[in-house]
Amino acid sequence: MVVRQEFAERADRIFHALADATRREIVALTLAGEYSVSDLARRFPMSFAAVQKHVAVLEQAGLVTKERQGREQRVRGSADSLREAHRLLDQLADVWRGRIDRIGAILADPDPDPDPDPHPAADAGAHLDPRDGKEHCHDRDRRSEES
Repeated sequence: MVVRQEFAERADRIFHALADATRREIVALTLAGEYSVSDLARRFPMSFAAVQKHVAVLEQAGLVTKERQGREQRVRGSADSLREAHRLLDQLADVWRGRIDRIGAILADPDPDPDPDPHPAADAGAHLDPRDGKEHCHDRDRRSEES
């Protein structure tokens, strides 16, 4: 259960980070090459602090790494984390494809019979007459007298 929760939290961080267009662009840039946070800030119409926050969100999700080189923070994208995001999306797509297939099968069945036996054989002594499909108690009573 703990592993599943950690997996879900990791997926949440990744998808939250990728939900923003600026962060997706930062990931794309840093996968192609290494950039300083200052270089990134010059590319976007926002403050340096705003870009730093975007980079921090990406770093927490594992989509980029930051490394200090002198006075600069160098940012590099993580292809492994993007592959993980891709795997997560594939898993979600499989789940939804399965659900859609099941819905299609339900809709394709012209006479769905959710309960094939509405009167389960709670009384093993009951007898259904094949002529009318009704239970006849006298048959059950006769069998119990014979025993």
